Amino acid sequence: MLARVAENVYWLARYLERAENTARLVNVNANLLLDLPPELRPGWLPLLDITGSRQLFDAHERRAEERDIIHFLIADLDNPGSILSSVHSARENARTLRDVLPTEVWEHLNELFMEIKEQLPGALGKRARFNFLQRVIRGMQTLTGELEGTMVRNHAFTFLMLGRNLERTDMTSRIIDVRFPQLRSADAPELRPFDTIQWVHLLKSLSGYQAYCLSQGVRISRPAVLEFVLRHHQFPRACLFCLKEVENLLRALPRNAEVLEVLGKARSFVDNAPPTALQPLALHELIDRLQLHIIEVHEEVARTYFRARAATDAQLQIQTSSDERQALPAPLEAPSR
Repeated sequence: MLARVAENVYWLARYLERAENTARLVNVNANLLLDLPPELRPGWLPLLDITGSRQLFDAHERRAEERDIIHFLIADLDNPGSILSSVHSARENARTLRDVLPTEVWEHLNELFMEIKEQLPGALGKRARFNFLQRVIRGMQTLTGELEGTMVRNHAFTFLMLGRNLERTDMTSRIIDVRFPQLRSADAPELRPFDTIQWVHLLKSLSGYQAYCLSQGVRISRPAVLEFVLRHHQFPRACLFCLKEVENLLRALPRNAEVLEVLGKARSFVDNAPPTALQPLALHELIDRLQLHIIEVHEEVARTYFRARAATDAQLQIQTSSDERQALPAPLEAPSR
């Protein structure tokens, strides 16, 4: 298949996954703020760190308040990681793939984009926001189901799943890295009564609470949650599970030796991390190194299968339509510190 087609399918999946993850993060954070006392609430700024957009937010001199942050994450076209930007970019990718994608997928994605644009003006307030984001999540999940239920299992489908699983790995690592300092109740006695609430919300950010209870039982603890979201072999948003999926997908592609070598290092790093690496002082370093591994996998995939890029363009995804041109940063860049 054409490298351009492979690249567009790959990014289509990443943008759809990113839109869904961002909607989940906003809803779960809102619920967390309601469950914690005012003096312990983390606020909204951590979401900018999770999405790696803190520097872009600060560059436009926005106020670090709920209203501005919510608008930035949901509706700001200047933010390439916002829900609106992600769905728009997915739509532009799908526009070029109408010979590859099922007709139902293109029609649904186009309708969803127009619906989101129409509802946004009244959807950013506290009363309407939750239901709006739930509709976004269901819309993304419906698209996922349509793609899996109707696409031929060819190389296009392989690149679709490749993009989805790399995006999930990246987002899971970001959530752990940014949320974890707020969850270290061992060093913060005032947080201990709310320890379980925070870990539950961490799991819900990944849609993993029910899966955790089925696998680990109802008792919530820091070591068990970290082990679950990093290395569980059956939870589809765990880092190790996603990396194994990427490995299986790459084996179905030609010229995969170098990519598999880079991917093997990332998988081995997660699989062999000692229990001490999950402790407070070492976890941040572990996540930083994991994100570097993910970046290397993404870059090797791009070098092997997509169009040749200059070094300065290695982390840009360019989308062009008849009336607009938009440059979007790759989502695997480590968050600003």
